[in-house]
Amino acid sequence: MDPENSPGAATRAALSHSQLIDLTTTGRRTGRRRRIEIFLHHDNGQLFITGMPRADRTRDWIHNIEADPHVVVHLKQSVVVDVPATARVVTDPDERRPFIEAAARRWRRTDVPEMLRHSPLIVLTVDDSADR
Repeated sequence: MDPENSPGAATRAALSHSQLIDLTTTGRRTGRRRRIEIFLHHDNGQLFITGMPRADRTRDWIHNIEADPHVVVHLKQSVVVDVPATARVVTDPDERRPFIEAAARRWRRTDVPEMLRHSPLIVLTVDDSADR
C-alpha cells in the first residue's frame, strides 16, 4: 500500500487540523467510559483541548484524566477513526499561555487572562500504535 494513502497517513493528516471531535475518558469513580463532544486544537505540532473558562468547578473530564490519562480521540469529520492517546492536564501558567492564546485567537476571544486562570487544558500525545 502507498504510505501516503495508508490509513495512518489519513489519520495523521486529519489530526493536523483543528476540529470537533468526541473524547472518551474513563470515569474516575465508576470506571465506565465517558464520551463528550469537544473541540480539538492543533497548533505548532501540538494537539490540545481546552474549554470556556469556569471558576466555579473543574470539569468531570479533567478529573477523569487526572485519575486515568488514557483517552480515545474519536475523529468524525474528514476521517472517521478512533485514536488512542495519552492526556496530560496542564496547570503551569507559563506552559498554559501559548495553548490558551492559540485557542483564544481561534475563537476570537479577548479574555485571555480569564482563560488562563479558569479554562481546562490538556495536551494530547497520540499513542504510537495509532500510526500503524
